[in-house]
Amino acid sequence: MPSYLVVGGGISGLASAVGILDADPAAQVTVLEGSDRVGGKLRGAQVAGRMVDVGAEAVLARRPEALELIDRAGLAGDVVHPTGASAQVWSRGSLHPMPRRTLMGVPADPEALRGLLTDEEVERALAEVVPKTASPGISDPDPRVDDISVGDLVADRLGPAVVDRLVEPLLGGVYAGHARLLSARAALPQLRTLVGDGGSLTGAVDRMLPAPTDGTQSQVAAPVFATVLGGLHRLPDALADLLAERGATVRTGAVARELHVLPEGGFEVVTGPRPAPTAYRADRVVLAVPPAPTARLLASLAPQAADLLQRVETASVAVITLALPSAELGELTGSGFLVPPVEGLRIKAATFSATKWAWVRELGQGAGPEGQDLTFLRASIGRHREESTLQHPDDELVEAARADLALVLGRDLPEHVDAHVQRWGGGLPQYAVGHVDLVEQVHTAVDRVPGLAVCGAGYEGVGIPACIASARRAVDRLTDHPTDPAPPAHSRSTTA
Repeated sequence: MPSYLVVGGGISGLASAVGILDADPAAQVTVLEGSDRVGGKLRGAQVAGRMVDVGAEAVLARRPEALELIDRAGLAGDVVHPTGASAQVWSRGSLHPMPRRTLMGVPADPEALRGLLTDEEVERALAEVVPKTASPGISDPDPRVDDISVGDLVADRLGPAVVDRLVEPLLGGVYAGHARLLSARAALPQLRTLVGDGGSLTGAVDRMLPAPTDGTQSQVAAPVFATVLGGLHRLPDALADLLAERGATVRTGAVARELHVLPEGGFEVVTGPRPAPTAYRADRVVLAVPPAPTARLLASLAPQAADLLQRVETASVAVITLALPSAELGELTGSGFLVPPVEGLRIKAATFSATKWAWVRELGQGAGPEGQDLTFLRASIGRHREESTLQHPDDELVEAARADLALVLGRDLPEHVDAHVQRWGGGLPQYAVGHVDLVEQVHTAVDRVPGLAVCGAGYEGVGIPACIASARRAVDRLTDHPTDPAPPAHSRSTTA
């Protein structure tokens, strides 16, 4: 029976383990997770005595991967969608509704941006500058010549205001990055392809998005996002239970320090403290950890891949969750708001969880210390290369979030009943210009080591569906290129 080690128990690692057992139900699978829990960025915590998400809170429902995995975990009956409350953008001292029919802030029709942008800025966007050739200097041997940053792509065509006021906050919400540093090929691949022949950017968005209705049609657009009743943090635990039922082993507190190819075939992963390490052996290995630890593990096996992965920068963020007395807070409009960096606030986004999700609103009913209703909301702080904003104690981050929320809402916030700060150090990989080529080179280098594959948010997408798709590709690489059998996976204690 072939044996597998999956290093990393986040959503990518758990999806890899499920995929391996789907491809080969007789396989012996061991998942090694360095922390004390599975789930990675899917995490829950007690706030005012109620369990809420303090990491990822939703999945993109218009891709199938996440909903399929939720179904496999036995949670399909608990899938819920947002209430329909609309998102907003804070700009020039006011909240503005998120413009309709935009793709990561790029509009199908710039007229929809009036109000958020000045008339002059809208006119600049309407007069889109379409270059005669999308990739000048294509004969240049530099593999990045067909790539460009999202900010440069949009600003050159529609003007800088579209980038600064709309694209930046949206990319900040997804990547915690900056539009003028993020790759268009990686972040907006379909759009980049459509305009690669010199076509119109707004025209490409118009073709990609559903056609607008005139209000007389009965069509209802499919929900864009979904989550699990009670919180998305339930998914990793359900997957771990599923894996256990299918005979897999999930070990937490097992930090992978070394990865070796064994002379007799197969691999060895060394975990634990150096004075008393534990070694796990298997025929095949999936590395489902972030770029930096992956690079360390690949240093001797695939040095080219390791060198490339060391170049992938990350952004650190903090999620601040507040539980506020509902009666004193008052009503909230919309599902939350995004903040462009040019506004100078410390928070980059806020989610009115109790307005966005009906189950969160119900969760707060009677949750106060004297039975009063509570409203849960959360704010995020931190962008790429701005780690200094997080170098403050938790209570200072809470106060910073409260101050910015009060400014945007136009009223003082009541004292919170409880607050929680979740820090995600290096949590979001940054897709710099040239990232697509870098990832291709990483996979090529790793493929030279039979029986080894990599996956996760550092490669083809940071969203949960993209991570699951990455895991499936890793499994396909291993099952399509099987290695010579080695002894079954087992663990043993050794001394350094």
